[in-house]
Amino acid sequence: MAGGQERVLRRRIRSVQSTRKITKAMELIAASRIVRAQARIAANRPYRLGMRRILRITAAADPRAAEKLLGTPDSPARVGVLAIVGDRGLAGSYNTGVLRATERLVAGHIRNGATVTLWTVGKKAPPYFRYRGIEMEDSFAGIADQPVFDDARVVANVVTAPFVAGEMDLVQLVSTRFISAGTQRVEIEQMLPLPIPGEGDPDESDIDTLPSTRAAGYTEFEPEPERLLAELAPRAAESEIFSALLEGAASFFTAQQRAMAAATDNADELVRTLTRVMNRARQDSITTEIMEIVGGAEALRQSKGA
Repeated sequence: MAGGQERVLRRRIRSVQSTRKITKAMELIAASRIVRAQARIAANRPYRLGMRRILRITAAADPRAAEKLLGTPDSPARVGVLAIVGDRGLAGSYNTGVLRATERLVAGHIRNGATVTLWTVGKKAPPYFRYRGIEMEDSFAGIADQPVFDDARVVANVVTAPFVAGEMDLVQLVSTRFISAGTQRVEIEQMLPLPIPGEGDPDESDIDTLPSTRAAGYTEFEPEPERLLAELAPRAAESEIFSALLEGAASFFTAQQRAMAAATDNADELVRTLTRVMNRARQDSITTEIMEIVGGAEALRQSKGA
């Protein structure tokens, strides 16, 4: 019986060790991709802040035109929500955090009597919302790990079209913001109408640190500020979506690296525990065999003496 248990434990140990090799490899791959993802975020940052600077200057030139595209509606009746998650799992709570925040956001708008249109990015979103009976307008997959600007442009064209056509009052973005390698936070941002530049975003404080961020002297706009704002709104949406995709990718790899590191540590601990149990079972087996040999020898000695 003990020998059979030892064989079972050996198989379990080999299985756990094979799983550990996989989790360790995934941990190393995710760690290598974090660096590249952070570099892409840093490279995109000047463009993002530059776009916001242009919006700030243009909005100041024509406040009446800016009222149509800037600000926050008090009681929107038609709301669009874009949720960005990953294409794969094994990343801790990265996907579930965004999905649950989106579900709560949609439920809140519905309670307020608004009509909600939902778009998603990432393969993990459609099954989640289908299971809960939440309808989606469109879904994009295969772009979450290594997004490019063309992907953001495709998503932005779909998301901004109803707002530009006057069919939507508010468009919100739910994604994971990459603060640092140790901190990622799920955030809900207003995408359209554009938030008033300089309010509600900590990155806005960094705009003035860039070179040539202040408009000095006379500024001439071509075309006029109203038309320029209408053209800038979709471009700004593309910039924000691309930034969210980049930060989401970095957050995903960071979460996956932590999850796989924890899985590797758990596998090591499980191997140690199973090894102790197997050694104990082997010791019990050896002890049983010795007792059987001693008992047989003693019985044979007694039979010869008799």
